[in-house]
Amino acid sequence: MLAAPLRYVEPVYRPPSEAESLILPVTDGCSWNHCTFCEMYTAPQKRFRARDEAEVLDAIRRLGEGHGRHIRRVFLADGDALVLPTRRLLAILTAIRAHLPGVHRVSSYCLPRNLKKKSIIELRELAAAGLTLAYVGAESGDDTVLARVNKGETHASTREALEKLGEAGIRRSVMIINGLGGRALSQAHAEHSAALMNTTQPEFLATLVLSFPMGAARFRAAFPEWEALDIRGLLIELEQFISHLELRHTVFRSDHASNWLVLRGNLPADKDKLLQRLRAAIADPEHAPLRPAWTRGL
Repeated sequence: MLAAPLRYVEPVYRPPSEAESLILPVTDGCSWNHCTFCEMYTAPQKRFRARDEAEVLDAIRRLGEGHGRHIRRVFLADGDALVLPTRRLLAILTAIRAHLPGVHRVSSYCLPRNLKKKSIIELRELAAAGLTLAYVGAESGDDTVLARVNKGETHASTREALEKLGEAGIRRSVMIINGLGGRALSQAHAEHSAALMNTTQPEFLATLVLSFPMGAARFRAAFPEWEALDIRGLLIELEQFISHLELRHTVFRSDHASNWLVLRGNLPADKDKLLQRLRAAIADPEHAPLRPAWTRGL
């Protein structure tokens, strides 16, 4: 276990695939933090701020002194580290390379809005300095859904950000939220989200199911007509989404704790297999290998 040159502000979040990574806070909270479905940064202590640059660089140096080559992966926290100016990000990445020579992957969450003022040249500089992967919560490719949940993005703005990252050589891991549009917008959500993925061709794609561990009041206040999908409805929406995907080389995961049916595969190679599992579960949910409800506690 690492000693404590790092100062964390609880709660701390990271993507599931960063379980073995060093979580390096370079910001606190989320610079947008208006999405009505997200509870990650609503605590008072998680108000957005950029960490002091000297604090971050000193933490990296001290980590290097104690752990050096043993750290292999670094995740830049909190909600959207790429909101920082390119100069500051380059300083952090340069320090990681100098003091943590064993690191072979640096990743970060990324809001599409973070990249509006960053050029392709800047993103290529970040890639060259060691930023290898960006997690982008697209949530939906449907503009109506995005507006109803106050995402602050559109299909076009998310597409532009994903294309920028791809052109710069930074891999993209994209998240879509199953059930986000409710009953009325389910089909549009599935089809337009698939269209977004087809246009941008992300290297990684995952889905999770909309859930409200702290209650749905905030979400419903902005989206009062929203009606939740039942399990079968969620599976039908996911089947429609995957059916419309035309991906050339993407790792797909639907194995987050919120998902009822665990799906894993590579697209397009495993598309038929994934659809067969979904269609079998839709046709006979009673005998489908669904997660028990008690295992989905978040």
